[in-house]
Amino acid sequence: MGGALPAAAQDQALAADATFCGGLSANGQWLGGTESASDLAAANAHLEQMALVLQNNEYVGLFSLSAPAAVRLEAQGRGSGDPAIDLYDEGGAVVLSDDDSGGDGAARAETELQPGRYCLAMRSYDGSPMTGFVRVGRTEHEALTTGADTPAAPPTDPAMPPAEDPDATGLDAACDPATLSTFLGEGEPLDRLLANGPVTATATANEVPFWGFRLETPAALSITAENPDADPSITITDEFGGYLADNDDWDGLNSRIDLSAPLQPGSYCLQVNALADTAQPITVTVAPFDVQAAQIGLYERGEASPPLDGSYPVTALGPVDGRLRQDVRTDDTAAWLSFEVGQPGLIVIEAVTNNLGDPSLVLFDEVGRQIAFNDDNGGSYDALVAARVMPGTYLVGVRQFGDGAQALTRMLLELYVPTQPAP
Repeated sequence: MGGALPAAAQDQALAADATFCGGLSANGQWLGGTESASDLAAANAHLEQMALVLQNNEYVGLFSLSAPAAVRLEAQGRGSGDPAIDLYDEGGAVVLSDDDSGGDGAARAETELQPGRYCLAMRSYDGSPMTGFVRVGRTEHEALTTGADTPAAPPTDPAMPPAEDPDATGLDAACDPATLSTFLGEGEPLDRLLANGPVTATATANEVPFWGFRLETPAALSITAENPDADPSITITDEFGGYLADNDDWDGLNSRIDLSAPLQPGSYCLQVNALADTAQPITVTVAPFDVQAAQIGLYERGEASPPLDGSYPVTALGPVDGRLRQDVRTDDTAAWLSFEVGQPGLIVIEAVTNNLGDPSLVLFDEVGRQIAFNDDNGGSYDALVAARVMPGTYLVGVRQFGDGAQALTRMLLELYVPTQPAP
């Protein structure tokens, strides 16, 4: 490859350029930050990374073993996230898979592994976006999860005051439409009220764990629950208790359910939980489902790339020939930049804030296929992606983690092309 990379960037480029695990490593991140620091046999403690899994996508963590070892592999989602893991050996064969062996929806597996390089893939069980933690360690290292066979907690003390009893909120109970006393829109059919705008209500999860609502005509809806300090999660069921949908951490810690297929006339129940603080107010909003707004939301969260027809703001950087630098003021909405590649090579893109921000990067080709994603590279809050590219147009999105977060971010794009043999 032409040019020279810093040591950490060389390791990241190597990860993207390698073909082990059947090519899965191309979009992987070394769990120790660099390849040399990801040898689990020589590690003094476990290796761990926090990972954002976009919709119908997966995170791939890379590690190696210089000697045989008994290892523990774990993944734990934030909130109600339900991770599943697959471990691939260097040749791309699946060594093991797990979903719920860690307890409370977490994934966990313990096994003996031989020397080599490995890829641990974490995905959301139902394909929804999820933030989680991936940890690999030898069995003597500290575990991330409790394990599914951990004994249950002792029964609650009958003398405990109701306010301190977790069941007193009713958050773990099923919704009974016959006993509902709190309705969105004060019991009026929502399809009538939505003609005048969204319907909104605010209460704590302690005060109102269940909101009821009625429809007289079919309606496609978007339902949100907002307050990051509460970390809300929501579940919607029909009048017979049948599950319809749920969500946690749709964008940051807020939740949203998009029901693009119209709900039929009838009564429905919305369960609202607070995973962080049940005493914090949560604002619930019901609005008509808007296809265009939903698509723009994907662009703003970096889950899909915008079109290049001028209908959505994209900063054109032009061709990348060697190195290109651009300063961008970023916030929690993805800023999009496009660039041109004229010859096959390796593109390395960095988002640098020197720990004054927490940026993430996502890279798409011109067709809209996601090529790479990264957050928190090399033990810092800055981000780096490296991927093979062919001639064409690419889009990179950069956003800050956290509601309302802002930072001046320096974008650095470097294209490395294969050296040509001497004549």
